[in-house]
Amino acid sequence: MLLSRWAATGLALLALTPLLSQAAEPDRTYRFSILHTNDEHGHFWYSAQGEYGLAAQKTLMDTLRYDVQAKGGGALILSAGDVNTGVPESDALQAEPDIRGMNLIGYDAMALGNHEFDHPLEVLRKQEGWARFPFLAANLYQKSTGQRLFKPWAIFNRMGLKIAVLGLATPDTVKLANPAHLRDMEFRDPVSETEKAVAELRAGEKPDVIVVLSHLGYDDNGEHGSSAPGDVTLARSLPPGTVAMIVGGHSHYALCMAKENERVKSYQPGAACQPDKQNGVWIMQAGQWGEYVGRGDFTWRNGEVALESYALVPVNLKHKIKNADGSETWLTYQQEIPKNTAMMKLLMPYQKRAESRLNVAVGSATGQFDGEREQVRFTQTSLGQLILRAQMAKTQADFAVMSGGGIRASLPTGKLSWRDLLQVQPFGNQVVSVTLTGAEVKKYLDVVANMKPDTGGFAQFAHVSLVADGSTVSDVRINGQPLQENKTYRMATNSFNAAGGDGYPRIDTHPGYQNTGTIDAEVLRDYVKAHSPLNAADYAPTDAIHRLTEAEKKAREKPHKRSYPQMILAWLWPWGRETAHNAP
Repeated sequence: MLLSRWAATGLALLALTPLLSQAAEPDRTYRFSILHTNDEHGHFWYSAQGEYGLAAQKTLMDTLRYDVQAKGGGALILSAGDVNTGVPESDALQAEPDIRGMNLIGYDAMALGNHEFDHPLEVLRKQEGWARFPFLAANLYQKSTGQRLFKPWAIFNRMGLKIAVLGLATPDTVKLANPAHLRDMEFRDPVSETEKAVAELRAGEKPDVIVVLSHLGYDDNGEHGSSAPGDVTLARSLPPGTVAMIVGGHSHYALCMAKENERVKSYQPGAACQPDKQNGVWIMQAGQWGEYVGRGDFTWRNGEVALESYALVPVNLKHKIKNADGSETWLTYQQEIPKNTAMMKLLMPYQKRAESRLNVAVGSATGQFDGEREQVRFTQTSLGQLILRAQMAKTQADFAVMSGGGIRASLPTGKLSWRDLLQVQPFGNQVVSVTLTGAEVKKYLDVVANMKPDTGGFAQFAHVSLVADGSTVSDVRINGQPLQENKTYRMATNSFNAAGGDGYPRIDTHPGYQNTGTIDAEVLRDYVKAHSPLNAADYAPTDAIHRLTEAEKKAREKPHKRSYPQMILAWLWPWGRETAHNAP
C-alpha cells in the first residue's frame, strides 16, 4: 500500500483531472481511493514520543496520493469530524493550526462533529473561513428558517468519475454540545435526511458514486444503547444501493472486522484490516487523533463499486520495549515517517505561541488522578472527586455533580502545569451552583444517577451516596446524612450541565441558580495551587453510588406474602381461623 521510499514524496503529484460534467463511461473500469481520518481533537502537533501529528501525516498523505495516481486512480482526502477540542495548544487558538494544516495536506471535505459546536456558531463560521475545504452536514437545519446551515454535500471528479460526498452530524450533538450554542439548530434524522439528499443528488448532480461522510459513530451490530443510531443502523436502514460507503467517526474506533458483525476490539497497528460491510455498504473509521490514515482502494464499473484493498496506516505509532540494561526504548511499528518541512514551518509558530501560555507550573500531585474515558464513563474516580471538591469550595456547596464526559484526560503524578489542567477540562465551562429543596434534589438525581455507563452523561458525584434502579433513586444521603425533603441544599456543577447538556435536567432558569463567572479549569487551578501537593489517595471515592443489577431489581419487585392482623382475619373468616391462615 505504501511506497517503499519516502523520497517519492518529493516527486511532483500528478495533476488532478479537471471537473467534468459528463458521467462515467459504461464498460470502463475506474479506480479511486478514499484516504480518511477522524476525531483529531486538536492533535496537530506530534506526541512526546513523536507519534502522529500533521507534519508526518502530510508526508504520508502525499505518498499515498502519489501511489494512487501512479496506478491510474484518483484520491479523496476526507475528515469525519471533531477537529476541535482536546489539546490545549489547539484549543487556545480555536483549532486554527489544525485547519490550516489540513489545507496544506489537501483535505477535500470534512463532516461536522459534535465538538465543532463546543464554540458558538460565529467561531465555527470563522473556522469555515480558514478552511479551503467544505464543512458538510446534510441533516443540520436552522430552526427559524427551515434551511440547512451548512453545505449538505460536495461534488468531486476523480479521473472522470463523479463522486458526491454527503455529510452527516450526530443528533446527539444536542446533548453533547453546549445547549447555549444550539439555540436555533435542529439535527434531523440521518436516515430520512440521507434519503432526501440522495434523491436531490440523483435528480440534479447525477453522481456515479455517493459517499457518506459521517460523524454518527459506529454501533456494534446496530446496538447503540441510549446513543443516537450510528453508521451500522444507517446502512441497514437505507434501501440497497442508496450509497456506496460510509466514512465514519465519533466512536474513535480503529475499525477492523474480526468476523461478521464483530469488530477487532484491540487492533494491533500494522495488522491486516477489513472494514465492515452492512447491506452492501462499506463502513470505515480510522481511530482517533490522527493515529491512522485509512486507505480504501475501490473500482467502479457500470455502477458497481468494489473494494480492492483496505488498510489502516499507522502514523509513527510506537510501542515500548525494555532493554537488557533495564532502560526503555520506544520503537515504531512500521518505518518512521519523516515530518514534512513545510508543515513544520507552518505549525511551529502556533505551537510556540501556545506553549508560552501553557507551560506554567500550578502545583504537584502524588499519584495519578484517573480521568481516562474507560474510567470516568463507568465508575467514580479520583479526578472526578478532585474537580467536584474544587467546585464545592468555590461555591460553598453541599454536594456536586458533573457528567463524566466533561473529563478528558488524567492528571499525572509529579509537577502539574496549566496545560495539564486544560487538557482535563478543555471546554471553558463556568462553575455554577443552585439551591434546591430536598424534593428537588431527589427529582434531579432520579435523572442524572441513572445515566447509562459508557456515555458522556454518566455522572460523577461528590458528597452523595444513593441507590439507583434505572429510573429512580433511593437511600439518598448528602454528606453522609439522609436527604430531607423540606431542607435546602446547594449543588455545584458546570454551566454545560446546568443548561441541559448531556441530557441533564436544566437548572439555569431556577430561581436559586448562581453563576460564578469563573471557568472550570481556573477553579481547578486555584484549588490545586492551594492544596498542593495533592495526594491522589485522599481523593479516592468514598461515597457509595450503587446501581442495582437486574437480579437485584427483580428481587426488589418480588411480591411479599401478605399478613393480616388477627382481628381482621377473624372478621373476614368468622367460620374458622384455620382456613384464614391458609389464605393466599
